[in-house]
Amino acid sequence: MSSGLLLLVFQSNKIVAFVIFSYYLAFRRDWFMELAGPIVELLKCASAPISRCWKYHRSLEENMHILRQRLEQLNRRKEDIQLRLQAELVEGETTLRHEVEFWLQRVGLINMEINNFERRVEQVKFCCRASRGKDVVAKIAEVEDLYGSGEFANCLVITLPQRTGDILPTTTLGGQTTAQRNMEEVWESLMDEEVRKIGVYGMAGIGKTTVMKHINNSLLGKRDHKFDNVIWVTASQASSVGRLQGAIARKLEMDISRYDDETTKAAKLYDALSRKSKYVLILDDLWQVYRFEDVGIPEPTRENGCKLVLTTRDLKVCHGMDCRPIQMRLLSEEEALSLFLDAVGSGVLSVPNLRETLKLVVKECDCLPLAVVTIAGSLKGVVDYYEWKIALKDLKASAKRNTNEIFEKLRFSYDRLNDNSLQACLRFCALYPEDYEIDREALIGYLIDEGIIKERNRQADFERGRAMLNKLVHACLLEDARDEADEKDCVKMHDLIRDMVLQITRESPRFLVEAGVGLKCIPDEENWKEDLAKVSLMHNAILTIPSSIQPPKCPTLSTLLLNGNRRLNSISDDFFSHMKGLVVLDLSDTSIVKLPESVSELVNLTALLLRKCQELRYVPCLAKLTALKKLDFFLSGIKQVPQGMQKLTKLRHLNLDECELETIPDGIVSKLSNLQYLCVGRQWGAKLRGEELANLRKLEDLYCVLYDIDSFNAYIRSVEDLGGPESHYILQLGITGEDGWCVVRKQYDKAVYLTNCDIGESVATDKDQCPLSLPPDVEILAIKNCHAHLSNLCELTSFENATKFKSCCVYYCRGLEHLFAHSSSIISLLQSLEMLDLEGLSDLRALVRKESIGSSLLPPGTFSSLKELRISRCNNIERLSIASPLPNLQEINVFRCQRLVEIISATLDDEEREDQNEEKITLPKLVTLSLFLLPKLENMPVVSDSLRKVTLWGCPKLKRIPFLDREPCPPSLQRVWIGGDMWGSLEWNHTNAKDTIQSMIAQR
Repeated sequence: MSSGLLLLVFQSNKIVAFVIFSYYLAFRRDWFMELAGPIVELLKCASAPISRCWKYHRSLEENMHILRQRLEQLNRRKEDIQLRLQAELVEGETTLRHEVEFWLQRVGLINMEINNFERRVEQVKFCCRASRGKDVVAKIAEVEDLYGSGEFANCLVITLPQRTGDILPTTTLGGQTTAQRNMEEVWESLMDEEVRKIGVYGMAGIGKTTVMKHINNSLLGKRDHKFDNVIWVTASQASSVGRLQGAIARKLEMDISRYDDETTKAAKLYDALSRKSKYVLILDDLWQVYRFEDVGIPEPTRENGCKLVLTTRDLKVCHGMDCRPIQMRLLSEEEALSLFLDAVGSGVLSVPNLRETLKLVVKECDCLPLAVVTIAGSLKGVVDYYEWKIALKDLKASAKRNTNEIFEKLRFSYDRLNDNSLQACLRFCALYPEDYEIDREALIGYLIDEGIIKERNRQADFERGRAMLNKLVHACLLEDARDEADEKDCVKMHDLIRDMVLQITRESPRFLVEAGVGLKCIPDEENWKEDLAKVSLMHNAILTIPSSIQPPKCPTLSTLLLNGNRRLNSISDDFFSHMKGLVVLDLSDTSIVKLPESVSELVNLTALLLRKCQELRYVPCLAKLTALKKLDFFLSGIKQVPQGMQKLTKLRHLNLDECELETIPDGIVSKLSNLQYLCVGRQWGAKLRGEELANLRKLEDLYCVLYDIDSFNAYIRSVEDLGGPESHYILQLGITGEDGWCVVRKQYDKAVYLTNCDIGESVATDKDQCPLSLPPDVEILAIKNCHAHLSNLCELTSFENATKFKSCCVYYCRGLEHLFAHSSSIISLLQSLEMLDLEGLSDLRALVRKESIGSSLLPPGTFSSLKELRISRCNNIERLSIASPLPNLQEINVFRCQRLVEIISATLDDEEREDQNEEKITLPKLVTLSLFLLPKLENMPVVSDSLRKVTLWGCPKLKRIPFLDREPCPPSLQRVWIGGDMWGSLEWNHTNAKDTIQSMIAQR
């Protein structure tokens, strides 16, 4: 076929094809036009998110640069605010406003988050760039929002109400007539304008401190006296100017430890005391004369209206400090007998023929109140006539010894304990500094380490320890105390009782006690006797134990306490080489970098305590310490597990919490089968496998980070046959990289904490099974920075068996639209919920997802146990639809929820809301209500007769506040703060209520 013909055929075919295609188009035009519109619209809808994804992908580095710039701006603003605070904060007089404190915390948190975030961006895979890019844009917005909210135009601080003083716990005055005369004489001098300084003196145990405690409480209890402040400071026998300055500073809530020289400290104290209006400064138990200018105490004068009262055993101290001396008198014999009967119980008078013997026993007390009370305490409950006769004989025999007569009277009570463990406990208390408030739980820990409390299990051991301390308190050999700063129950030892015990320990067992006396080096060689049993050098200023010091030869030494020497940075390697009998070694709260090599030879050691040794980097091999039962590295600087730890098979207590451990090698923990207490790092990289924990069948307290979700579930399954995990536990998934288990509240013993972990894959792989197995007795679930494909927590875990669930904390988890899904088991769970704490849930719409359209959200009483509700930065939620009644709700805190319109709706959904008039909800136990920066909040239909504190700020649309606008106002109301321009825009129904609130309000 010729080429011309081929071309013709080809062209003919094209014509035919064109005709056919034209016919097809004409035939299908209508159908095509019908589809074209939707297709175009679909393409338009798809193009926008695709474009955004591409933009996130392409602009990742550019946006990271912007994020760093915004963060730098934020940190500069933070620095400016901190500079302002340096000028505005005055110790003891002002404190941070809540919003400023919250802002600074948030800035610190976002810096840590972005630091972790940058590392993840650096390692991002190509396919995940768009997702990370979106996160970067969200972070930029968050930083910009935080920057904007840091424009604090007003003062950053709040002036604190002036503290007038502390009511002190005390006993009734023994010997009312004499004690009353003593107290009246002191009181008259205090009220006398001519007397500015008073010295109360008398022998030990006569009741100086007790009388002054009553004076202190009377001054605080009477509003018509001439003093505005009462400052009680306990001095001590071995006091120096620096230590007295420290004691006064602590009472004034000042920190002067950063100043090295006493002159600067004196200037700071002088300035602080001078600013206080008329005060009484009480210095209890002063042993030497001080110059006021050296300490920093302004001279008490008529002009400043101040007075000084001191107590001392030595009249020379009164004269040396130019005080009017007032002598404390002894009890009369009748008063001594009455005080004795009060302490021992008047029932003893019913014992036949006992009255005369009892009077002779009281006579042996020499009318000294402390001796009367202590000896009576030792005879409490004794009803046998012959036992009283023996006691009288022992008392008379003690008076004939050539020793301090008062000590011998007190030793009678010590001897009558008739219990070696109680006596050993009392002796151990003497190892603490004078007037020291001894933490009960820490002391019991020592008693267990010492073997004074025989080992059973942790719970039983601590119960026995508490019972022992209570017996010593009831015997008047210890006193109950309370450390309010740390919220700890404590015991104290009267200094005369301590002196008596220390006199006993000069013989056998021999103690060397130089605790809290300001030592800068260890005692000289001649003080380290070969028969020493215990040495306490705690809470001193020892700097080093150099190799030039001969290692002490103390083969029988069982306890060495060097804790609290915060500047101690080095100990010679051979220092412990002649202490083979050492059982307890405490080097806690020191600055040592290296643990001496000789520690590795202490084969009898049962407790090695290295808490808060933050500079510690090197620990020698521990393989030979096979007797070790307690090893405590809490908050130490070690980065690796010490060598030989797998050999410590008797270990019962292991604390590796908040160390810098990067990892714990597999196989170590599983070999420690006797462990009862295990706490492993929360902040760093040390994780445990559930399979290893499964071997620890004696565990009672467990606080650890599990390796992954499979390890977590494996551990939970392994303990199911034992009835669940330990009596106390915190089980964590993910590393915090910040301040540990801060969200896990102290009041909960059993907690699960998820943080910075990716649980999305586990959820995605098995839709029919919840990926996380919760312990059945869990009390609190806390989740932070966990981003997964979850619409509610019921997709993460089943709550069906969580019968003791009390608290739920969820922070900064994207994608979570509801906390729970509606079901009968969830309703039961919510009925036991006591605390709900939500923050940064950007997608949260409601607390519980409805079962179906039109169904009621929650039945009444669902949150009947709820006590605390805290919601912050949940910007998608519009209404907190929590069905009433809420009979136990005590605290509501809602911050920065941009779309929130109503809090605690009386009705359940929008339809019901339209059908009903506004109904007020009564909260009978509500104490605290705080609402911050809620720009759309319109309604808070709550009333309560129990309200004490109300804080409102940044709620411009909230016009009515029924919880305050009522007559009468809540009788319990103590403090109201309405900030910004809110006060002027509020609408009132009751003018009297407005006037009452206005008189209370503290506008900042």
